[in-house]
Amino acid sequence: MSSAIIVIPCFNEEKRLEVLSFRKYVLTHPEHQFLFVNDGSSDRTALILDDMQAAVPESFDVLHLSRNQGKAEAVRQGMLQAFHTDVDYAGYWDADLATPLEMIPEFTQQLDQTPQLSLVIGARVKLLGRQIERQQIRHYLGRCFATAASTVLQLPVYDTQCGAKLFRNSLQNQTLFSTRFLTNWIFDVELLARARQLEKFFQCDPLENIVYELPLNRWRDVAGSKVKPHDFLKAFFELCSIYWNYLRPSLKKPFATLPVSSVSDAVRKAA
Repeated sequence: MSSAIIVIPCFNEEKRLEVLSFRKYVLTHPEHQFLFVNDGSSDRTALILDDMQAAVPESFDVLHLSRNQGKAEAVRQGMLQAFHTDVDYAGYWDADLATPLEMIPEFTQQLDQTPQLSLVIGARVKLLGRQIERQQIRHYLGRCFATAASTVLQLPVYDTQCGAKLFRNSLQNQTLFSTRFLTNWIFDVELLARARQLEKFFQCDPLENIVYELPLNRWRDVAGSKVKPHDFLKAFFELCSIYWNYLRPSLKKPFATLPVSSVSDAVRKAA
């Protein structure tokens, strides 16, 4: 079975962290590990995470950040640590488990079955037979933002902001996390914009061929979410920043250098 590390960014999650759900999951999926990133929490989150690690050290690890740096930086630091192991896949998941942990094997299966895929992202599509529970106002605001993001990226992506994503462990994907993000609320869009730059400057495979959106069977708004309706306004300003810094036609320099070509990366992984 393919191995994976899932990064869980945590900031003051004492009341929402479903410890039992994580404990149950790793009992049946020992090939999957969790890296919890404590983003400078001021409640008992750090103690809870340390207890989890002490109880099941082979499945749980904890990265403590000395001060709160925001979700984007917590995810970035966790992903860099995950990528520097020998797992097949590394991804991140929201701590509130809005996307159930039971969906993780479906993500890994997509990457297993389709070698050319580099990234699988969850998509909250409300279809018959699926349980997608989302506040109506957030749904409509989200659809407006998703349309704008898709236009800026020139990519027919349905849901950039779902907090469930899984990456193949490759040097190309490591590069996406190599420098701090300019944005915090919509760093998921910034990741795709960085991948667009790799296409442009390093002739990497187009996103249309390597990214797969997986419609979720279940997703629910969890009480206590730190995202508020007015944050969607911030997101549109951040979207303008992403376009200017990554996607404007006159841009002459990429955000980072790619250590090796995707071809030599593939050879390394196969060795």
